[in-house]
Order: sequence, then structure tokens, then C-alpha cells
Amino acid sequence: MQRESIAVTIGWLCLVAVSLGVAGFGVAVAVAPPADDPLLYQADGLASIGVGLFGGLLALMPFRRRERWAWFALWFYPLFWVAHLIGRLPPGKDHIHQVVFIVLSVAGLLVPVREFFSRTSA
Repeated sequence: MQRESIAVTIGWLCLVAVSLGVAGFGVAVAVAPPADDPLLYQADGLASIGVGLFGGLLALMPFRRRERWAWFALWFYPLFWVAHLIGRLPPGKDHIHQVVFIVLSVAGLLVPVREFFSRTSA
């Protein structure tokens, strides 16, 4: 079994932070949806919980094992947050959290990039 490098540790911690943010938003919206269309918001909240949990599991298991497919799959996070930022999509009106999640997810993927694409990795 490979010893986990500091780069991989930083990577999965950043990605788990993003996952917790997505899942946390989902919980908040599912529990207390806005009054204008509560069923739609609850459905979006449940979907966000699923995305957060799925991304978190990817970060905690295959990403930590340096499986390349997980590294590629987790690029969903920065793409998701960039789309939200460009499209001025919710959650929130200030969009600062979106920039923070973009930075965290890109850092989480780029800091350990050598670990996933070195000659010794599978």
C-alpha cells in the first residue's frame, strides 16, 4: 500500500470541503425550501446532497488511492461552480462562495497532479 503524500492529503481535504459545502447547501434547501416553489427546491436540495456525498466518497476512497479516473471525475466540481458563477445561478447572490469552491476544487486537483500522472503511478 502506498503512503499518502502531503499533496494527496491536501487534495482530498480540499475536495471534501467542497463536497461538504454542496451537501450542506442541499440539506439547508431540503429542510427549509423557499416558499415560491418548495417542491422544486426540495428536489434540488436532495440532488445536491447526493452530489456532495458522491463527490466526497470519490475524494475519500479512489482519489486517495490515486486512481486516475477519480481525478478526472472530480473535475466536475470546478466546472459545476464555474457554470454557476458565469450563469449567476444560486445559491446566494454574492457568489463569493462560488469563487472559494472553484479555488478549493482546482487546488485539490492540481496540487497532487504529479501523484496521478507520474511514471510510477498505475
